[in-house]
Amino acid sequence: MAKIISFCNQKGGVGKTTSAVNIAASLGILGYKVLMIDLDPQGNATSGAGIAKKSLELTINDVLTAGVPMQDAIIETEFDNLDIIPTNIALAGAEFELFQHENSEYRMKEALQPVLEDYDYIIIDCPPSLGMLTVNAMAASDGVVIPMQCEFYALEGLSQLMITVGRIKSHYNNKLTVTGILITMYNQRLLLSQQVMSELRRHYADKLLSPPISRSVKVSEAPGFGMPVYYHDKRNKGAIEYLDCAKDLASRI
Repeated sequence: MAKIISFCNQKGGVGKTTSAVNIAASLGILGYKVLMIDLDPQGNATSGAGIAKKSLELTINDVLTAGVPMQDAIIETEFDNLDIIPTNIALAGAEFELFQHENSEYRMKEALQPVLEDYDYIIIDCPPSLGMLTVNAMAASDGVVIPMQCEFYALEGLSQLMITVGRIKSHYNNKLTVTGILITMYNQRLLLSQQVMSELRRHYADKLLSPPISRSVKVSEAPGFGMPVYYHDKRNKGAIEYLDCAKDLASRI
């Protein structure tokens, strides 16, 4: 039975999609069967996994709004043990269309049922917002991973997101937990980074995934080649860190 993990942060530019792609790929490298769902209308996880958005026949939008079976939209990637349900900009309209369906918050959960036995992990890359798509992801998930940078504004956003997770747990999914907080683009030489990490360890020590992901040119450029960083340069520090982080995540859920 698959464990479902949503990667969420309402703040953009924090490495959410990069982390979702690289953690999903790393879990595949570790031998787990992984399905990644691109739930962000920007479709960056789709292109980051080497899938051309212009040639898509079925997407997660068709699954959620038109009732297309989840298994029909799955694409096998060229990477070890990693499948994907892609998306494109058409998903932007799903926020409104979902309201037309009864029990709209549970469309993702219902659609996932037929494929749960086929995977060890299902990774959902959420949009940088707290709208209906993110609610659908969290309502279906066992856990949430929150990628964030070491900035003070990020700490404020983290508090807000923790409150949102608590509300969704109360209303839609009583098993939902924050599985981990993942620090991205980390530079340990900066005093600000050290201060923010100190605050995080003080308040969320048990939630911090290890290790933090260092700022890396290879991690940033890998999506341009349509691949996770491990397949771009497996000796890169970021690739090794994502692999270790995936091991930590797998031990938690």
